[in-house]
Amino acid sequence: MSAAAAAPAAARPAAARCGLLEGRALACRRGRRRLFENLSLALEPGSITWLRGTNGSGKTSLMRILAGLSAPAAGQVLWDGRPLAEAGRAARDGTLYIGHANALKDDLTLLESLAYLARLAAWPDPQARAARALQRLGLAGQRTAAVRTLSQGQRRRGALARLALDESPRAWILDEPYDALDTGATAILSALIAEQAARGGAVLLTSHQAVALPGLREFALDARP
Repeated sequence: MSAAAAAPAAARPAAARCGLLEGRALACRRGRRRLFENLSLALEPGSITWLRGTNGSGKTSLMRILAGLSAPAAGQVLWDGRPLAEAGRAARDGTLYIGHANALKDDLTLLESLAYLARLAAWPDPQARAARALQRLGLAGQRTAAVRTLSQGQRRRGALARLALDESPRAWILDEPYDALDTGATAILSALIAEQAARGGAVLLTSHQAVALPGLREFALDARP
């Protein structure tokens, strides 16, 4: 989710349903190189999609386009049938993107950093939400530790705690979320993803590891002409 200025919680109610996020006839180029073109993908409520492809095939680029962080060379991204620019806040509030960067502030404690993200999203009780989310990710014991002192795996779990801040059925776009996770954290993340789909959210993820999730479907960039 792109950062937005904090606003009163009443002005930004949680999404009651997950909108349909879809890309139609998308194209992406890097310099003279074509990564993909004429690509269409719909993230339907209740779906979990594993985006597959070799390094350099355009997985991260596609995810950033769908999240509204990059513009496609051609085609358009729609939220409930409307271009993202027209959908406005509904699309921004209904989409959560977590990329390779953990987006945690090194000089804050883990709890402070996560609560800060909750405040940006204008969710009520950000401190309590952050504490519950860290508990879910097995990080209650590290909540007062400065982010800079945490291991790579702990930082990744801290970033993924954003998924537990809110239970609205949003569209999650997760770029290599399983990186640096141990077996226990992997199970927690898989449970969060399954719960999100069960409540009517949508999940698009990449992973270089084997993924076992209920109802998982695959979309392979390398298989496209």
